[in-house]
Amino acid sequence: MKSVGIVTDSHGGISQEEAAKLGISVVPVPFFFGEECFYEGVSITRAEFFERLRAGENVSTSQPSPESVMNVWRESLKQFEKILYMPLSSGLSGSCNTARMLAGEDEFEGKVFVVDNGRISTPMHRAILDALELIKEGYDAEEIQRILEKAGAEMSIYIAVETLEYLKKGGRITAATAALGTILNIKPILKLNVGLLETHKKCRGMKKARKEMLEAMKQDLETKFKEYYERNEIYMMAASSADEQTTREWVEEIKAYFPGMEVLCDDLSLGISCHTGEGALGVGCSCKPKRKK
Repeated sequence: MKSVGIVTDSHGGISQEEAAKLGISVVPVPFFFGEECFYEGVSITRAEFFERLRAGENVSTSQPSPESVMNVWRESLKQFEKILYMPLSSGLSGSCNTARMLAGEDEFEGKVFVVDNGRISTPMHRAILDALELIKEGYDAEEIQRILEKAGAEMSIYIAVETLEYLKKGGRITAATAALGTILNIKPILKLNVGLLETHKKCRGMKKARKEMLEAMKQDLETKFKEYYERNEIYMMAASSADEQTTREWVEEIKAYFPGMEVLCDDLSLGISCHTGEGALGVGCSCKPKRKK
């Protein structure tokens, strides 16, 4: 039996197919169109999802059920002595706190370690890759949990949304603000900061929003993450709920702005896209977690 395994949820942007290649498990997160429940990568495709969004159907999100989470843990514990569970940040959902409670049950105590490192989407994907590296280096589950949570704040991500409709539905902006913003072609930039989404800036048009995100990212690399940047210990990231061509162009734009740096790009999960809508673009960075000395 292997020592440490990884379980995450679909908010990390890792498909079931990629999870199988990485040797990890993904708990599908449920969401609803009206009263009808769907699971990403299981019962609906991205094309079908966005088609229903464009048709104006009401969409909402929900936590995975405790039983579905525990069932995936049970299956993983048949292969691994201990597992790291890396769900959506506690700052954005109650699912992380629910998982911590479940991990305290006799069946899982000392076997399941819940990582709350403020990550979502591509930053979560990167943290999972970091965890896999740490497992190969011989760290145990408890040590990896501490390392990842300590490194949680060492990342930054900016997301610009194409439409204000879903921020309005989520209560982040008023209907009046959304209406005025639509008329003025306002594209808000959101910043993910240790699990909390905050408004960074508002721009006129997506072209200007993209440039502003790249400038903000550059500023972070030259100030907040200067030490890591100078040691080449920075991972660049992108995320998108836009079409394939727009996503490719965005990744190339990031690469041109930061020459020589690879860019890990993921589709925004459908659970996240419920809140951003179609056409959102993000750029971010994550620092290599510090090992024990």
